Amino acid sequence: MADNNFWWDKTVLVTGGAGFIGSYVVRNLVEKRGVRAKNIVIPRSKDCDLRDFQNCSRIVKGCRIVIHLAAVTGGIHFSRTYPAKQYYDSSFIDMNMVEAACREGVEKFVALGNLFAYAGDVPIPIKEEYLFNGLPTDAHRGVGWFKRNLALLADLYYRQYKMPMVVVYSANAYGPGDTLDREHAHVIPSTIMKCFYEHELIVWGDGSPTRDFLYVEDIAEGLVLAAEKLAPPNYVNIGSGSEISIRDLVHYIIKYSDFKGKVEFDATKSGGDARRCTSSVKAERMMGFRPTIVMEEGIKKTVEWYKSKLVPK
Repeated sequence: MADNNFWWDKTVLVTGGAGFIGSYVVRNLVEKRGVRAKNIVIPRSKDCDLRDFQNCSRIVKGCRIVIHLAAVTGGIHFSRTYPAKQYYDSSFIDMNMVEAACREGVEKFVALGNLFAYAGDVPIPIKEEYLFNGLPTDAHRGVGWFKRNLALLADLYYRQYKMPMVVVYSANAYGPGDTLDREHAHVIPSTIMKCFYEHELIVWGDGSPTRDFLYVEDIAEGLVLAAEKLAPPNYVNIGSGSEISIRDLVHYIIKYSDFKGKVEFDATKSGGDARRCTSSVKAERMMGFRPTIVMEEGIKKTVEWYKSKLVPK
């Protein structure tokens, strides 16, 4: 349940607020929490490089709540090609923002992580207690390490400064408004765009690996709930609570995109980890998080949005 009193007369900084997940967080704050748009600060990356500590200090000034989403991200090709750059840039952004917020004395700092922070061989469903077991997977080594380090930052800054920082580790985000950039697209937008642009759909792997996807509106709600209810220093996982195979995912996308071309699962290529699914039990217990959008409904909405952007009227 929304706690509108928590947000009363507070200025909220949302880094990455103009991006995919960030735009939904801003909409949630305005439409569900009653936060006035003028009380939400959204820095733009072209005007505010968060790798520069002075910029971070400037934008956090006067803000009581920080929801930190900004990072150097991209699809699996980007993560495999530029792991060092991804880690270097995003780590500087994270450390600068945490230090600046600490000096400002913010009331709450919420950071967004993802399941790449966990090792590929942890038990399923993925629980928070597994976060520091093993290494992040090779394909997502850079993003995995800097996202894992968020929990470490929360712990260290609470120990020394009592800074109220928490982290939300989310399942794979999807939904309307995701990227139109094919090079940086994750599996769902990438597959949808192939259905509209190409006559043949080639999927890496045999389609059997499973994944956990969470609709972007539910992720936004999880982040806002964490600001309201999650006691620091803490971190929680949020996900759909169910697995879907890549084969079934592709089936839904084909169904709603009306793709008529050839579909081939290339078993000679790696399909990634066999299973990835997270447990949201702790998030439900500590902050009342429950996902609301089931997978097929979410895919239908997402495909319809891409169709409106990519298919000529």
